[in-house]
Amino acid sequence: MKEKQRCEWTSDDPLMIKYHDNEWGKPVHNDKKLFEFLLLEGFQAGLSWRTILHKRENFRKAFDNFDFNKIAKYNKRKINSLLKDEGIIRNKLKVNAAVTNAKAFLKVRDEFGTFDKYIWSFVNYKPVVNKFKSLKEIPARTVLSDLISKDLKKRGFKFVGSTIIYAHMQATGMVNDHTVNCFRYKELK
Repeated sequence: MKEKQRCEWTSDDPLMIKYHDNEWGKPVHNDKKLFEFLLLEGFQAGLSWRTILHKRENFRKAFDNFDFNKIAKYNKRKINSLLKDEGIIRNKLKVNAAVTNAKAFLKVRDEFGTFDKYIWSFVNYKPVVNKFKSLKEIPARTVLSDLISKDLKKRGFKFVGSTIIYAHMQATGMVNDHTVNCFRYKELK
């Protein structure tokens, strides 16, 4: 039986393969899930996605199952306990950004009804389908991710640079960056 063709970045890591096959590039319209990816992408800055993915369940426990309502209310004591949690990335700027972003996330929800409505408006509520043949062709950022990043920063978000936002767009299916030879490309198209 012929093995499925996947994007090159999955390597032979079972967790990366599972993530690729079931999540990456699949359109996400659930605010809690969108926040989860925003939080995780912020922690990924300067690190590999593999590192974050292998700590994802630790992040889930540490950050109250990615409940942005709870995270927005974190106090100094909770932040200090997170900075001692060896299961996550213990970076003070990133931990504080998670709390700041939860607060900004709530403001966006107040203004637009849902974060989903806000973020997907940048792509007219449907995924941008690219036609990349190899990993080398996939950009780290685009004009659109620059625009979204700038708007998020204006709204008070932290750790939302263009590269982080493009990774968020890929993860949440706002763009389909599976290579054309990948079995998921056609499934998501």
